[in-house]
Amino acid sequence: MDADAIKAVQSFVETGGDVLLVIAFTTAVMWTLILERFFYFKMGGHAAQARRVLEIWRRRDDHSSWAAHAIRRLLVSEVELELTRGLVMIRTIVAICPMFGLLGTVTGMIEVFDVMALTGSGNTRGMAAGVSKATLPTMAGMVAALSGMLFSIQLERFSRDEAERVADQLEIAHVEYNPHAEPPYPEQTR
Repeated sequence: MDADAIKAVQSFVETGGDVLLVIAFTTAVMWTLILERFFYFKMGGHAAQARRVLEIWRRRDDHSSWAAHAIRRLLVSEVELELTRGLVMIRTIVAICPMFGLLGTVTGMIEVFDVMALTGSGNTRGMAAGVSKATLPTMAGMVAALSGMLFSIQLERFSRDEAERVADQLEIAHVEYNPHAEPPYPEQTR
């Protein structure tokens, strides 16, 4: 990284306060989770699991009983669980980022009020530093939340669509009810 870029980042963090470091860390965690989900979807993790579930279903002879319905629900639930892994954490971080920005706003405004209490309203330079500390974290928190929100919505939509696609491939055989047919088990009576 260029020395000028490092100085610019240091200046930005000093101007915005320590809350910017918290927002940067939180954003890094959020993007790590988002990228992990994209790699899972695009690098074959989901495709391998979908093939495994479909193979388990195809090996079954029974596709119409209550037990078959329960096994189908179990297989679909396994797929949904893997597809949505980490999405709740991403949504939580998206919701927390603006709150961290507001925390920066509050700490910056406290600094403005401290300057005003100590020196009066004549120290514009001291008040400007506090206003910068108030606005930069708010902006950073909102930018982080918006970027995460856009991708989390796409991930949730993809997860829902893929779970429905896999569920549609696990076909249930419907058996016609015949009231005159013999019961399948001797202990079953009408």
